[in-house]
Amino acid sequence: MNTLTCAAPAKLNLFLHVVGRRADGYHLLQTLFRFIDLNDTLRYTLRADGDVRRVDALDGVPPEQDLCVRAARLLQQETGCKQGVDIGLEKRIPMGGGLGGGSSDAATTLLALNRLWGLDLSRERLMQLGLRLGADVPVFVFGENAFAEGVGERLQPYPLPEAWYVVLCPPVHVPTVQIFTHPELTRNTISMTMRALPKGPDFRVGRSDGLVLGNDLQAVACKLYPEVAEHLAWLAKFAPALMTGSGACVFAEFATEKEAQAVLQQLPPNMRGFVAQGLQQHPLKDFAVSEAV
Repeated sequence: MNTLTCAAPAKLNLFLHVVGRRADGYHLLQTLFRFIDLNDTLRYTLRADGDVRRVDALDGVPPEQDLCVRAARLLQQETGCKQGVDIGLEKRIPMGGGLGGGSSDAATTLLALNRLWGLDLSRERLMQLGLRLGADVPVFVFGENAFAEGVGERLQPYPLPEAWYVVLCPPVHVPTVQIFTHPELTRNTISMTMRALPKGPDFRVGRSDGLVLGNDLQAVACKLYPEVAEHLAWLAKFAPALMTGSGACVFAEFATEKEAQAVLQQLPPNMRGFVAQGLQQHPLKDFAVSEAV
């Protein structure tokens, strides 16, 4: 096997609470991750010379900063692997939108090269490596919709109902660091247990049996970027709407594809968006990965 072609799905944060801050400055979060069927496609071609090369240019991202390249080189460093790879990327997930595209690409790279290079690292070990690349990487290696705590690395599987989402993409790039360092960010939301959430099949965005489940980053993003607030207000006319991650994308949940498409067809000409189906698991969840540490 010399080549692998793999999917890297986007995610939504069905809620996102900031419940504290560590001494090192990292924020403590609680969130619910859901994979959706919008995905990037990555192609990995084995090289015998040890080089790691990105085949397709990505606007604004030098190869040395590319998370896929960094993931591949981290695997080489940790395992002593002498093999290399050409990495091709067909990008569909909007960048800077809070949909986790870069983190997902990195996770898919860890999973794919673990197989292509014959490394046989466990899923747990790949998740540990993923955390060194970014806080959202471990959930994509984990492979299931999940309730997350800590900086996003403590994960518990969370079953979710079939659902469709209208996702809108405001024409702004929201820097994550800018949101997390803003003095008006709420950092003391009361922590909850997963047991307090509505049972998986009963969970609906914005309908939470009396619990307040929002996105603590949303108010700051809306203040700094009025386009985010504008898109949220439009979408909220049809269903409860939230921002995902640190923005800028916003979304609302619908029970059927027909309902979601009917809303999307009413989108004003100055807005853009898409309809996505919620996934029950990551496309690579059944990849042959050892579950032992």
